[in-house]
Amino acid sequence: MSRSKRKIDHIRHALGHEREIHNHFDDVEIVHQSLARLDFNQISRTTNAGELNLSSPLFVNAMTGGGGEETKAINRDLAIAAHETGIAMAVGSQMSAIKRPEERSTYEVVREMNPDGKVFANVGSEASLLQAKEAIAMLKADALQIHINTLQELIMPEGDRDFTQRMHHIQQIIDGVEIPIIIKEVGYGISKETVRILYDMGIRYVDVGGRGGTNFSKVENMRRERPFSSFNNWGISTPSSILEAVSEYEDLHVFASGGIRSGLDGAKAMILGAQGFGMAGGLLKVLVNEGKDALVEEIDHIHKEFKMTMMLLNASTPSDLQKKPYVLTGATKEWYDQRIRVNL
Repeated sequence: MSRSKRKIDHIRHALGHEREIHNHFDDVEIVHQSLARLDFNQISRTTNAGELNLSSPLFVNAMTGGGGEETKAINRDLAIAAHETGIAMAVGSQMSAIKRPEERSTYEVVREMNPDGKVFANVGSEASLLQAKEAIAMLKADALQIHINTLQELIMPEGDRDFTQRMHHIQQIIDGVEIPIIIKEVGYGISKETVRILYDMGIRYVDVGGRGGTNFSKVENMRRERPFSSFNNWGISTPSSILEAVSEYEDLHVFASGGIRSGLDGAKAMILGAQGFGMAGGLLKVLVNEGKDALVEEIDHIHKEFKMTMMLLNASTPSDLQKKPYVLTGATKEWYDQRIRVNL
């Protein structure tokens, strides 16, 4: 199967597969504050995460790689929507364009449509330093995501099996790239043990990419004659991944993604300690089914939900949300009690 065909299959399966019945953000209950003291129109969405100054904590997360004209059109419309709504955008893996120059335009269109916006490049953990620099130059990128997707590769019929050099490659990129590097999981979550290793390597940005959104175990299993369905529920939920990541280091900048459905879920992620939240599958579904204008409306609606939550909690800026009280229930509370609270 050609790489372009596989990417189209990914999009189709990602839009079509069933999500988990229970979303773990429903385990996070915000403590309502009745006495409002702010002017809604004065509330700011601007957020700072280390060197990254963002006009909104919401960003379009990586979802499409090289796949010909169809994915080029998707990336173009995503970039236009990001430009019109003032949010950052991450592209899907650029490894295909690095290996096949004819696919470069699939990614370059993002910077063309959003010349002044924040754009994140994306490579796999197999990428060399030279390939990482090529990906950054392709987009004039403001940050670089390095995605880690071991289980996806193992389920993928044509996926990688040798990971012995991955840490070496990541370290070379850390040492050789000057823009922020974000280690991004693709739906299986990040543990505190992983965070410690990454931090010691020099990483200060992670996107936890937790379980609850697009499930790449299911996506890849749809392409197998005999699926490895035992792994369809593998991984750490996004709320638990946030709690794992923020429990370790105060100067680690955490982005949340995986199962975020709304501005309210985004605010919950910030309350747990994230500094930004990415959405992918939900936005892609709106774009494919309803078009670019509907996507712009959806992003505006998410922003309104997010600001409404800030208003209800008297949070003037997104960073103020991290100080607000919440209650954990269900599986997320059990995870917190056994993994986080015991070490406090």
